[in-house]
Amino acid sequence: MASIEVDQFLARPPGRVWQALTDPALLARWLMPNDFKPVTGHAFTFRTEPVPEHGFDGIVHCEVLDLEPPRLMRFSWRAGKLDTVVTWSLVPEGAGTRLLITHDGFDDTDPGQRMVMGILGGGWRGHLIRQLGTLLGAGRGGGPGG
Repeated sequence: MASIEVDQFLARPPGRVWQALTDPALLARWLMPNDFKPVTGHAFTFRTEPVPEHGFDGIVHCEVLDLEPPRLMRFSWRAGKLDTVVTWSLVPEGAGTRLLITHDGFDDTDPGQRMVMGILGGGWRGHLIRQLGTLLGAGRGGGPGG
């Protein structure tokens, strides 16, 4: 099995980052529209554009597996042939937060899953982390605002 790993510093305290990860309205602003609730066992969905040629109907089916505010959340991520798990870990670092994202459970022997892993990896590392930083008003660099 293979995974996507992201290690990103955000120049905001863990409580503020946690809110952006667990408030459904804020989560929708940087990730996708959802019906998320920060409750272990809660089943929810993310919704985005369908990609029928790849067997994706635009709905990511999820369930909160583990919740330890404000430091850890794990949830299942199922869509098409994918049955994976996303983990968000928040580590205080100075006046900011180190956000560690792990999306694991990809079958790296399946060409379709390797392709999806590449697409999702680019999203987690690029557009989504930028959107989160913008939402928080935080720079992604080593210092506040930078």
